[in-house]
Amino acid sequence: MGRLEDKVAFITGSAAGIGRATAVLFAREGARVVVADIAAAGGEETAHMAGHGAIAIRTDVTDEASVQSAIRTTLDKFGRLDVLHNNAGGSTPKDNTVVEAPIEEFWRVIKLDLFGTFLCCRHGIPAIIQSGGGAVINMSSNLALMGIHGRDCYTAAKGGTAALTRSLAVEFAPQRVRVNALAPSATMTERVRKLMADNPAVHKLAQSHLLGLLAPEDVANAALYLASEESRMMTGQIVSVDSGVTIS
Repeated sequence: MGRLEDKVAFITGSAAGIGRATAVLFAREGARVVVADIAAAGGEETAHMAGHGAIAIRTDVTDEASVQSAIRTTLDKFGRLDVLHNNAGGSTPKDNTVVEAPIEEFWRVIKLDLFGTFLCCRHGIPAIIQSGGGAVINMSSNLALMGIHGRDCYTAAKGGTAALTRSLAVEFAPQRVRVNALAPSATMTERVRKLMADNPAVHKLAQSHLLGLLAPEDVANAALYLASEESRMMTGQIVSVDSGVTIS
């Protein structure tokens, strides 16, 4: 029996990268997976790769109506929701210091990374409560736990996600909803490879990894633990998956 047997998992940003690796792993462990991503074609591809009855729903996490519709479709299809993984997000080479970053880049990353997580929790958590409890896994970053030059928009959003995770954990523990966050370092998705090529600070950060660079599967494995009953006594935690960067 898989570690997520008969669970229903809603994973945002799962058309590629960490989200795709997580969707495939969750399905392998018995979950019925909803691939929620704004990239419809990539989402369908992930659902096909995951198998086990996985479905793709085009979802814009920055749009409340889109999130509401996706959660409603999940409940109509599977009858419950047990795991919400708020993976959608990301930075761009436009990020910079607080005095140099474009204002529109600040609002872009706040809207996608922080507000998108807020909206999915707003509509996903009631569905988890209705199902008797479960797990929320947010996506913070090691950059929420340390300082780095030239990423002030992204660190603001990911720091906010970490703080939101802790407050939600306190708020919804009585309803048996566990809320934790992952804080990965640079993970070798296609997007991060391009970002590293354009940003010397990120490239320098990658060189400080004690155990080598992360693969998407490394983060997916940590997400599986937080989604499973093995972490049933964990909530409000920001779990570093960073090859030792924050201690080096």
